[in-house]
Amino acid sequence: MKLSRKLMTLTGTAIGTSILLSGAAFSQEATDDKMVFEEILVTATKRSSTIKDVPFSINAQTQVDIQRSGATSLEDLARNVAGLMIQNLGPGQSQVAIRGVSAGQIVRDQPGVKEQVGIYLDESVISLSLFTPDIDLYDLNRVEVLRGPQGTLFGSGSIGGTIRYITNKPHTEGFEGSVEGNLNAIDGGGVGGHIKGMLNMPIAEDKAAIRIVGYHTEYGGFIDALREGGTIDENVNSGSRTGGRITALFQATENITITPRVIYQEVSTDGNNRQEVFNLYANPYTTTRPAVQLGPRQQFLLLRESFKDETLIADMTVEASFDGVDLTSVTSYTDRDILVSRDASALTGSVSVDLGYPDNAVLFPSNLRDTTKVEQFTQELRLSSNGDGLFQWVVGAFYSNTDRFYRQSLPTPGYDAVTDAVLGAGTSAAVGMGVAPADSPFYSELPYTLKQTAVFAEASYDVSDDLQVTAGGRYYDYNEERSVTQVGLFGNGVVNQIDKTESNGFTPRVLATYDVNDDVTINAQISKGFRLGGVNDPLNTALCNANDLAIFGGFQDYNDETLWNYEAGVKINTGNVTLNMAAFYTKISNLQVTLDAGSCSSRISFNVPDAHTQGIEFELKARPIEGLDLSFAGSVIESEFGSTVLDSNGDVLGGVRDGNRLPSVPKLNIGITATYNFPIDAFGDNTEGYISTTFQHRGSIFTQPSDQEAGAGDFVSGLPFGGASGADVTSLDLELDGYQTMNISAGIVMENWEVVAYVNNITDENANLSFDRERGGRARLGFRTNQPRTFGLTVRSQF
Repeated sequence: MKLSRKLMTLTGTAIGTSILLSGAAFSQEATDDKMVFEEILVTATKRSSTIKDVPFSINAQTQVDIQRSGATSLEDLARNVAGLMIQNLGPGQSQVAIRGVSAGQIVRDQPGVKEQVGIYLDESVISLSLFTPDIDLYDLNRVEVLRGPQGTLFGSGSIGGTIRYITNKPHTEGFEGSVEGNLNAIDGGGVGGHIKGMLNMPIAEDKAAIRIVGYHTEYGGFIDALREGGTIDENVNSGSRTGGRITALFQATENITITPRVIYQEVSTDGNNRQEVFNLYANPYTTTRPAVQLGPRQQFLLLRESFKDETLIADMTVEASFDGVDLTSVTSYTDRDILVSRDASALTGSVSVDLGYPDNAVLFPSNLRDTTKVEQFTQELRLSSNGDGLFQWVVGAFYSNTDRFYRQSLPTPGYDAVTDAVLGAGTSAAVGMGVAPADSPFYSELPYTLKQTAVFAEASYDVSDDLQVTAGGRYYDYNEERSVTQVGLFGNGVVNQIDKTESNGFTPRVLATYDVNDDVTINAQISKGFRLGGVNDPLNTALCNANDLAIFGGFQDYNDETLWNYEAGVKINTGNVTLNMAAFYTKISNLQVTLDAGSCSSRISFNVPDAHTQGIEFELKARPIEGLDLSFAGSVIESEFGSTVLDSNGDVLGGVRDGNRLPSVPKLNIGITATYNFPIDAFGDNTEGYISTTFQHRGSIFTQPSDQEAGAGDFVSGLPFGGASGADVTSLDLELDGYQTMNISAGIVMENWEVVAYVNNITDENANLSFDRERGGRARLGFRTNQPRTFGLTVRSQF
C-alpha cells in the first residue's frame, strides 16, 4: 500500500478540513526547484482522500478558486468544471446536468419529476427538482462535483452525478473572522452589491466552538418591461439574497464530536431574465393596437412578476471514533417555501380569444401563482473502517420522508362575470366545483409524500502496492403517494384523485485504480444509476385542441429511468502540472423526457427506450513559469436518442428521433483561466498583485427535443386579436447558438486585505440560454438571457 493511501485513512475529516483552508493555491515548498500544488482532500467517497486517490472523475473548486474566478453561483462555477451544464430557466429555477444526462426542460407545474443530479450541503441532501437551491458560496471550503452516477453512496437523484457544497467547520484553534464587500454596476442596467461576514469563536478550550456566517446581496436588474399604454419599467429583474448559518462544534469526548447547524436563506427577485420576441399584446402584426417589435432584453407585462424562496435547514452530524471503526450519524430537516408569481395575462388572454370573449376581457391582468411547500426529514447512519490495513469499508443506512405541497392558482379579477355572460350563467361555479376561488379559471393542488429507505456498502482492497479494487452497492425502496385536484374553466375537473408510485432495486458499482508511478494513476468504473418514475399531472383538457388532446391524452405514468456508466480515466500530478481526464459511455434506459403539450398549456413526461451519452472530459492546471497559473477545463460530448417514439398519428413525437440530440447539452464546452501573480514591493514584502482572465465557450443547445425538428421554429398563434389575423408566422432558430464570454479581474493582496476590480462579460454577449414558450408558443415567445457587461469592485479582509 502506498503512503498516500495510509495517510488518507489516518488523517480523517477534521485534519482534511484544516489542510483545505489554504485552498488551491500553489505551495511555496519546492520540489526539484518547481512550484507545486498543495494536495486537496475531498470526501467524495465518504472517506477523506486526495483527488488523485478518488477512483473516479471528480472536480473540487476551493475557496481560493471561487474567489479568484469571481463566482457567486453554481452557474458561475460551472465555467471551470468539465462536463457540468447549468440550464438557466429563470431565477432560482436552473437545471443541472452532468455528462450530458439530460431529460429536457422541467417547469414549475411538474412537481413529480425527479432531479438528475443530487445536491448536498456537506452531508445533508438539499436537492429539489427544478428548484436547485442557489446556495451562497461565501466561507465554503470547496465545491465537489462527482461525475457519473453516485447512487451507491448518494442515492436517487444522483443518476448523472452529485454536487457537494462543503462548508468550513468551526474550530477551537482561536478567534478569527472575515468580511467582504462588493459594489457592481450593470452596463445599461441596475446597481448591485453585497456584504458578507464570518466569525469563528472558541467557546471552551479544545472543547467547543461556534462559526457564524451572514450575507446580504442586492442584484441589479437588466430587463426592461414595456407596459400597456407605452410606458417602460426598467430593470424589472432585480432581486436579493439574504441568509446565514450558525454551526457549533462540541468535542463531547476525545473520540466524539457533535456538530449541530442551522441555515436560513431567502432569495427574492422582482422579475424574470426573459427577453421576448412575440407577445399576444406586443407584436408587429397588430393594427388596432400599437404594433410593437420587442428589442433585446425587453419583455411585455401587464403584471409585475416575482420569485421568492425561503429555505430553513437544521442538521446535526455526530462522529464517534472507536478502535478500528468510525460511526457517523447525519440528521437533517429542511423547510422550504417557494413562490413563483408570473404574468399569465397572455396565456389567459389566448384562451379568451379562443372562447370568443370580448377584447376588454382578453386584456384582463392574470397572475399565475405557483407555490411549493416542502418539508423533508432525513437520517443517515454509517460505519467505516479507520485503520491502515489493506481492506477498507463503509456500510450504512438511509431514510427520508418528504412532504411536498404544490398549489397553483390563476387570479384574474372579473373573469367569472365574463365567463357567465358568454358561456352561460353559473358556468364559473360549475367548473370551480366548490374548490376554485372566485375569478380563478384554473386551480390545482398536488400534495406529495415520498418515503425512501436504503442500505449501502462499499469496500476497497489493495491487491498490491499499485492496484486497488473497490466494489459497492445500494438497495433502495421508494414509495410515493399524491393527491390531485384540478378544477376551473381551464382545468380537468379532478378532485382528490390518488396516484401511487413504488419502486425498489439495487444499484452496484465496481472501480479499479492502478498507480503507474508516483505521478500517474489510471482508474476505471462501471456503475448503475437510477431515477424514480411517476405519474403525469392531468392535461388541461379544456385548453387542448383536438389534435393535441389525441396526441398527449394517453400519457399517464412513466417508468423508472436507469443507466449504466462505463468510464476510464487518468490522473497526473507532477507537482506543477495536474491533469485529470476521463472517457465515458452511458447507456440510458427509459429516459424520462419532458415535452410541452402544445395548446394544452401542460407538460408531460414519457419514457424513451434507449439513449446514450459518450465523450471526453479533461481538466488541466499548470504553472509553466513562476507566477503564471493556467487552468483549462473542457468536455466533448455526444448525447443522443437511440430510439424513435411515434404519436397516435404515426408522427415522431416531440423530436424523439433516433440520432437527435438530447436537450440542453452542448457538444463542446470549454473554460480557460489564466492568472499572473507578481510582487508589489511598494506596499511591503507581503503584498502581491494579480491579473486574472476567464474565458468560456458553450456550444449550441436545444431547450427541448422537439426544437430540432424541421419547422419547429415557425410559430402561428391562430389568435385573431388587436387587428392581427393570427395567421402570421414568427420564425425563430431554436438551436440556441454557441457563445463566448470573458471576465477579467485585477487585485492586490496584502497580509489581511484584498482589493479586486473586475469586468464580467467584457464583450457584452447577449446569449440565449433557454427558450420559453407560453401555451405552445401561441401566447408568448422568448429567450432567457445572461447578465450584460458588469463592472465591480470587491474588498476582503481577514482578522
